Amino acid sequence: MSGAAHEPAAAAPRAAEPAVAAPAPAAGSDWAGRRERSNALALRLMSWIAVSCGRRVARWVLHPITLYFMLFAPGPRRQSRRFLRRALGRAPRFADGYRQVHAFAATVLDRVYLLRGRHALFDVQVRGEEAVVQTLAEGRGAFLVGAHVGSFEVLRDVGRHHPGLRIAMVMFPDNARMVNAALRAIAPEVRLDVIALGRPDTPLRVRDWMDEGGLVGILADRTLALGDGPRRDLHRLPFLGEPAPFSDGPFRLAMLLRRRVIFMVGLYLGGARYEVRFQTLADFSTPPAGAAAREAAVRQALHDYVATLEALCREHPSNWFNFHDVWAQDAPAEAAAPGARPAPGGPDGPR
Repeated sequence: MSGAAHEPAAAAPRAAEPAVAAPAPAAGSDWAGRRERSNALALRLMSWIAVSCGRRVARWVLHPITLYFMLFAPGPRRQSRRFLRRALGRAPRFADGYRQVHAFAATVLDRVYLLRGRHALFDVQVRGEEAVVQTLAEGRGAFLVGAHVGSFEVLRDVGRHHPGLRIAMVMFPDNARMVNAALRAIAPEVRLDVIALGRPDTPLRVRDWMDEGGLVGILADRTLALGDGPRRDLHRLPFLGEPAPFSDGPFRLAMLLRRRVIFMVGLYLGGARYEVRFQTLADFSTPPAGAAAREAAVRQALHDYVATLEALCREHPSNWFNFHDVWAQDAPAEAAAPGARPAPGGPDGPR
């Protein structure tokens, strides 16, 4: 999908040194390149299969690919079982893991067709589109906050009905280069607009993009390793029955820039069926007066994001494609660092 519009409100701050800076990846942030690299390779492979065999035949190829992953990817398989145990409320069976991995492979295959404009192949239902339509009409841009759930490419289907829609994804430059290389191999005419994360001018570039009516997308279900010092932006919130670290960075930046925050997801429902959902999480167009009230609003937005994500995972567990150490069980020392602290208002954060 590619950005948009929003109403004239108080102008965003234009400080020379923004109050919110994006963190650089720490040494332990294995996910910062690993999954995106494998995703780019998967896109190239699935592109060849899709073009050579057609979708019906290519979908049969997904089964040996899924089985290979189940047998020879112990790390991601371990994280999958941890997630499914929490999301399902019971010990996951082999079929549960197979269903999840097959859904991931199916969305990668469908991504090829979506990037090539083959939208007629799919049945896409949209819920909550009015949140995006209102943002487009107002002309100030907004944040689209998602997670590694379902398909992002299917969100482009919504963009087809709004010709002026522009979206930039916030991601690390190395990941962006790998993904863009794969996209060029699949659909040379498709360009992914990227705002590089981890640079001093990142907040200013985000602000400028939205001032032109663009939407800014970010996947907020992963956090960087804590590295050498505490992370003030990390908070441990209950997620599927156990605290997990989440960053309030995207919501803090939205508060600084006085923008709306919309949750986005493109759920894979099997076969050729998808459901796109948008839900407004917070509207910081007119921030509350007082630092304490603004801080509480940011924490509430983070809490609402995690609660929305949790409900979605229980409803559609096979759409969870974050095959990484979400609960920091493989790095207990880092998880216990003082920078990752519970949000105020009790174990569940502010209500």
